Amino acid sequence: MPGNHELWCREPLSGRPGGARGAHRYSQLVELCRAHGVTTPEDPYPLFRGQGGPARIIPTFALYDYSFRPRDVARDQVIAWAWEHGVRARDEALLDPHPFPTRDAWCRARVELTEQRLGALPDEPGVVRVLVNHWPLRDDLVRIPAVPRYRPWCGTRRTQRWHTRFSIDVVVSGHLHVRATDWRDGTRFEEVSLGYARQWRRDADIETYLRPVLRDEPAPRGGRGGPEWKRWR
Repeated sequence: MPGNHELWCREPLSGRPGGARGAHRYSQLVELCRAHGVTTPEDPYPLFRGQGGPARIIPTFALYDYSFRPRDVARDQVIAWAWEHGVRARDEALLDPHPFPTRDAWCRARVELTEQRLGALPDEPGVVRVLVNHWPLRDDLVRIPAVPRYRPWCGTRRTQRWHTRFSIDVVVSGHLHVRATDWRDGTRFEEVSLGYARQWRRDADIETYLRPVLRDEPAPRGGRGGPEWKRWR
């Protein structure tokens, strides 16, 4: 599933008409993935039967709506609030919400659509549910001390309770470039970003950066724990 970078409108997708924006660009990415046999958030959720399964894999595209901000910062002030610390997301210039009037509205539509699909999932005893989303589902998992005021571009409070509401066992996200494992309400949250190339160790192989998502790991007492950092060493 695409993140914000894939939706930036700097150049047309290879082999596609130029000028695609917003939801149209997202649709082009979906078509491109399908042409290569890649499951997208618009497809039926596949059942994985390999090691650690069976598991229902749930790719999602929920976007963000600037609600990951302090309660005392109004929506119309959030960009200025971030800029007070010199923080300005490139999304403000490169991520076009067309045909929605705002990214907030696009996010709301994506959340509502996804909630309908999640709510329609049948009970499958013995099947693990793994939800995958580019942005973290919860704002208490956003820990970016180098740029703390980047939070508004990191998700939506609308997804805060998805893990309990839809009985999700594992949530996988990226976006933050701060790898960690956390537990909330008995659900395991995995931030799995590989980061930028400049953050990689030259002497490390890929096993340094990978960890199994479908692993037999009991929840900590009380169902809450972490962060267990997966740092680059």
